[in-house]
Amino acid sequence: MSIATEILSLRQNQLSSITTLISALERLADAPHEKKANRLFHAAEVADIALMNIAAHAGEAMAAFQPTPGKAQRVTSMRRRSRRINSGPSTQQRVLFATA
Repeated sequence: MSIATEILSLRQNQLSSITTLISALERLADAPHEKKANRLFHAAEVADIALMNIAAHAGEAMAAFQPTPGKAQRVTSMRRRSRRINSGPSTQQRVLFATA
């Protein structure tokens, strides 16, 4: 069980968020004109909760299909060493003691 599933299971209201959304939309459709604004706000709030639940479950499903990092990624990141012949002191090092 993942973190998102555990958090969703701790809710006080165990009804489906989609069922709650359908109910809110039905109440909005049946509401008198005076209560339309209040019911519209409630329906929008319930829609946000339903989308959050859907996103949590979709995130879990996507995480389950992620490939695990393995040997294939290490092989592609290795660089080839240059095969230059070193004929003298390195040009990248400073001379510490002058001889003359």
